[in-house]
Amino acid sequence: MEAILLYEGKAKKIFESDKQDEVIINFKDDATAFNAQKKDTFSEKGRVNLAFSRYFFDLLHENGIKTHVISFIDESSMRAKKVDIIPLEVVVRNFAAGSLCRRLGFEKGMALTPPLCEFYLKDDDLNDPILCREHIRYMNTATEEELAYMEQQALRINEIIYSFMDSKGITLVDHKLEFGKTLDGEIILADEISPDTCRFWVKGTMESLDKDVYREDKGDLVGSYKKLADILGLEL
Repeated sequence: MEAILLYEGKAKKIFESDKQDEVIINFKDDATAFNAQKKDTFSEKGRVNLAFSRYFFDLLHENGIKTHVISFIDESSMRAKKVDIIPLEVVVRNFAAGSLCRRLGFEKGMALTPPLCEFYLKDDDLNDPILCREHIRYMNTATEEELAYMEQQALRINEIIYSFMDSKGITLVDHKLEFGKTLDGEIILADEISPDTCRFWVKGTMESLDKDVYREDKGDLVGSYKKLADILGLEL
């Protein structure tokens, strides 16, 4: 029997599974930028992004971070805990890049010490606007305790991945995280961690090995991801 599609986003499809508290997530070959104003499809992209997500989720599991991942089914699909995604994107920035430079005029590459943690509303129609805590309180999106927990987890995740990547000669510039609530109300890390959701620079340079290659038309997107995988020793 064909699996029932529950949701389709820009980069993934989510299907029902044979268990009420689990879903199947399929990674698509699509690439989007600027709130899907730019769209393309790249062969192997879904497979490559899932491989990176597996790599980083394994790293986080080893360091005690709870995530929605249960198991990996094939090269483009994984089984995950069913969660209600909290409609907030949590962005942690170690260096200025992207929208931060456009909004505030920060020089690209400026170090942000301690790391900056920002919240954005997960809403394509509103172009994912940045939020302050007062906005979130009025919108009743998350409680103060939940925000504090997500921020603490995001900064811990940042510390883990930043240190690991630094040891490999790669700089974690910034990254986007999403959290969700399980059926019993626990908040855990969800979505994916890949060059689609992180900015990675070759250490000591601003050479992008992430989706900026696509955003800024700087070369071969999947080829850049594969170069990053080679540096990490990740077999694709």
